[in-house]
Amino acid sequence: MSKAYEEFKTYLDRAMALKTAMTLFEWDNETLAPKEAGELTSNVIGTLSGEYFQAITNDRMKALVKELQAEQGLDEVQAANVREVADELEQLDCIPRNEYEDNARLVAKSTAVWSKAKKDNDFDSFAPTLKKVIEYQKKFAGYRAKDGQKLYDVMLDTYEKGFNMENLDRFFGILKEELVPFLKQVTESKKKIDDGFLTGDYPEEKQEKLGRFLAGYVGFDFDKGVMAVSAHPFTTNLHNKDVRITTHYTDRVDSSLFSVIHEAGHGIYELGIRDDLTLTPVGQGASMGMHESQSRFFENIIGRSPAFWAPIYGKVQEMFPDQMGNVDLDQFVEAVNKVEPGLIRTEADELTYSLHVLIRYEIEKQLIEEDLDVEKLPQLWADKYEEYLGVRPENPAQGVLQDIHWSQGSFGYFPSYALGSAFGAQLYYHMKQEMDFEGLLEQGKVDVIREYLRENIHQYGKLKDSRTILKDVTGEDFDPKYYVRYLKEKYGKLYEVEA
Repeated sequence: MSKAYEEFKTYLDRAMALKTAMTLFEWDNETLAPKEAGELTSNVIGTLSGEYFQAITNDRMKALVKELQAEQGLDEVQAANVREVADELEQLDCIPRNEYEDNARLVAKSTAVWSKAKKDNDFDSFAPTLKKVIEYQKKFAGYRAKDGQKLYDVMLDTYEKGFNMENLDRFFGILKEELVPFLKQVTESKKKIDDGFLTGDYPEEKQEKLGRFLAGYVGFDFDKGVMAVSAHPFTTNLHNKDVRITTHYTDRVDSSLFSVIHEAGHGIYELGIRDDLTLTPVGQGASMGMHESQSRFFENIIGRSPAFWAPIYGKVQEMFPDQMGNVDLDQFVEAVNKVEPGLIRTEADELTYSLHVLIRYEIEKQLIEEDLDVEKLPQLWADKYEEYLGVRPENPAQGVLQDIHWSQGSFGYFPSYALGSAFGAQLYYHMKQEMDFEGLLEQGKVDVIREYLRENIHQYGKLKDSRTILKDVTGEDFDPKYYVRYLKEKYGKLYEVEA
């Protein structure tokens, strides 16, 4: 290790420690912190954010990054860390520190304001805060934009490099063209699926027991991870020995069940990152899209398949004999795959899910590129749901207030969900050529599939970007045809319609 990199590492270790502390506060805010904690805690987060900002942007760090970019003897991990810090430096150095700290405080408060607004079903109480969040995000994007680069493209690049509005317009255009008419075929099918038994008296303690079993079954290691409850299920990590997932409980058992498998998928990705990468800028998922590909791969491609449930459905029946005792495996699998256009993205079936994302993508473009008035959001949201999904929210909690993302300033994040689903489908068709995918699930050998993903994706963290991973694993660049094929094959068969 060169002297320059050794010194760089001391600054980097401080920056990562500060970032880890902020992550811990954010986790606490969403899970265990008392209601009145928000105001003072947000000040602490703002101060830590300022210290992180200084740790990355100080003059000595800048000089070291410049020196190391020219150095020839760095190994792959060292070079990647320098690359990531240089990228972070470019993102941060153009922002005045006081504005960076103010935004961190604003976002810490904003999530609490959003949470209360959602609970009270009161968009007007959140709108002024949302306006401030959007103003900051647009201002920061303006600082970062290259010549001629659109603000929303800057935001998109934060979450998925290589996918701008031009790429995404094409991607979502294919989904709209292929899936909207297919959804109409499915909803008009004579095949009717009963899922009534999924709603009822499902005690939270039993749901938690089932959730912990399923998380462990797919490979989430509770010696290195924990599960808690939050309003909006999420995953975060301090490092690869401390990964945290959450879920929520309702009277519909599959809501929690599949949110646990989904978040476990995120957690398994973080647990699988190599020890020499963790607690460095490279020690996280390749991108938001690749992260979503793994969570939705576990939730849907694995978790909603008949083969997955074959060896364990009896255990579910034992846990819920009154609710599930007379429901056979085929009925259960059909029920958890039922297509029913609804209002809530996180509860959406696979087929309609990306249409929920499309709506958010179109609205975000209007907010950022067309200066859409925030007050018009509830109406626009409802209109688009009626147009694409044939349903209309009766109130803001069912509509524009359902997601936490905008309160966090995460504009440009939503497309990652749809891209992740498409990445996962492409990986799935390749893996079926490499192994007896369904056969392994029927034998309870989820570990073989999980280890393949760890070996080919998880361990590398951010050493590779999403497109490189797809090319290395499948031999092809990203191609959305696999996602369309997957959905049409699966739901064409389930609903007995011509795909």
